[in-house]
Amino acid sequence: MFENADLMTAIVTPFDENNQIDFASLAALTERYLEEGHRGFVIGGTTGETPTLSHAEKLALYQGFAEIVNGRVPIIAGTGSNNTAETIAFTKEVSQISGIDAALVVVPYYNKPDQRRMMAHYLAVAEEGGLPVVMYNVPGRTAVTMQNDTIVALSAHPNIVGVKQCTSMADLEYLVDHVKDDFAVYSGEDAQALFALVIGARGVISVASHLYGSQMRGMYDAFYAGNFQEAGRLQRWLTPKMAALFMYPSPAPVKAMLNAAGYQVGACRLPILPLDENEQAHLLDALKTEGAFS
Repeated sequence: MFENADLMTAIVTPFDENNQIDFASLAALTERYLEEGHRGFVIGGTTGETPTLSHAEKLALYQGFAEIVNGRVPIIAGTGSNNTAETIAFTKEVSQISGIDAALVVVPYYNKPDQRRMMAHYLAVAEEGGLPVVMYNVPGRTAVTMQNDTIVALSAHPNIVGVKQCTSMADLEYLVDHVKDDFAVYSGEDAQALFALVIGARGVISVASHLYGSQMRGMYDAFYAGNFQEAGRLQRWLTPKMAALFMYPSPAPVKAMLNAAGYQVGACRLPILPLDENEQAHLLDALKTEGAFS
């Protein structure tokens, strides 16, 4: 499913002036990214502002996006929540959308389950949800960490096919070393993009690729060609820019830059605010926009 999907973008949800989903803008972005060499997408993830979308909006977004992509690359759709029954029910609904390849299921937040209860949650979704499951381990947002051995144990289930891992490089190494070969390990940290490829992970699920997709594609292609110095140079060039895109609550920085580049993706929905003038100036200074998306 994800054999060639090394650079995946956790794509924003564009909104129009009425704060409704802007499918025309989404289509324009998608075509640009496919031309740049993005090899897959996460729709309805953190960057897609899923917590602010209604149930009906998420279904419409996933249906519309599947039609835009039209089978050209894999799509992972966010279906997870801190309610196991609701996650199963929503995953079942999303499984009926042609073109959605897998469900992104976040570690349950707020409830703070331990490892045994995390396993029970994922096994229930994998058994009943109707879609292959990609786990999303993001302790900075969930307040709990799914431990490496838990991920390895769950990776043995035939319907749990990958993980988006937002922890340390050491954790990525451990996972790559202990899961089966066809289990897709992705870093969810942009600064680990090259490292992930070097140690044998599948690649990265990226936010920075919204602006720097061509450079990230070039970095990966340089690595495949054995030009490790060029790949390393690009990662070093990218890393401070990747960090700058999280100076303020995401996805406000990346949306601000996309809007400035002429891709009208609109504002963020509360509780995320768009950047004010001072914040935009600070971001532009930190990015030093030479070579940015335009």
